[in-house]
Amino acid sequence: MFHWDWGESPLGESVNQQISFRIWVSAELLLLATVLSVIIGVAIGVYTASNQYKMGDRIWQGISIVTMNLHIVVASIITVAFGLWVNRITGSRIFYVTGASKYGVHGFFPTLLDFLQHVALPTFSLLLVSYAGYHMMQRSLLLDNLNADYVRTARAKGLPRRKAIRKHALRTSIIPVATSVAFSIPGIFTGAIMTEKIFAWQGMGDYFITALSHNDVYGTVAVAAFGAFTTAVAAILADITVVILDPRVRVS
Repeated sequence: MFHWDWGESPLGESVNQQISFRIWVSAELLLLATVLSVIIGVAIGVYTASNQYKMGDRIWQGISIVTMNLHIVVASIITVAFGLWVNRITGSRIFYVTGASKYGVHGFFPTLLDFLQHVALPTFSLLLVSYAGYHMMQRSLLLDNLNADYVRTARAKGLPRRKAIRKHALRTSIIPVATSVAFSIPGIFTGAIMTEKIFAWQGMGDYFITALSHNDVYGTVAVAAFGAFTTAVAAILADITVVILDPRVRVS
């Protein structure tokens, strides 16, 4: 552990080399999905809290309840079916169902297009099941703060409702969401097991299952150790985030 040398797998492969490659494969997939989930979930949460019990709130509540209870395997199968349907009706390969890239692609724009074609379906399946958590959390927290004394004081002083929500209520209510986002960082680098298996991405999640199935003790321990390390980093980032967002903590 102190030398960060995790030995070799039963097949003679260096565990360090496998992890150093697969970390970034998982990050390519999960970083985009996490960022989109946070942005979309928080935006919907703010919208629904600002329009509580109206039609838009009820519609998004219903959609999020369904997607929140949707298993990633089911979401992935639906996404794959959609991608194959689009490819069939267009008569061309718009989406790639498996793999992270195509061999032999060169140049910036061809590489970027190839990456987007491969990452679109797994990212959408992850987004489908993960944005709802941020939506529900942000909505609930914002509703708790909309009727707080400091928000009502700001409104009484003539501040428009949207500005009062954005500058006062949202800043307070987004702190727990930001903390949750910080603790999602380990998942970005340790992979999504089901998604990587279904879409054939050779990331950390796929490596972890492969190491377990082949009794690769060194590989399994290395993934667990890296997950523990990223969790410790996430805890530090969560504390820093709270200090940045909450003036009361800085004063204390």
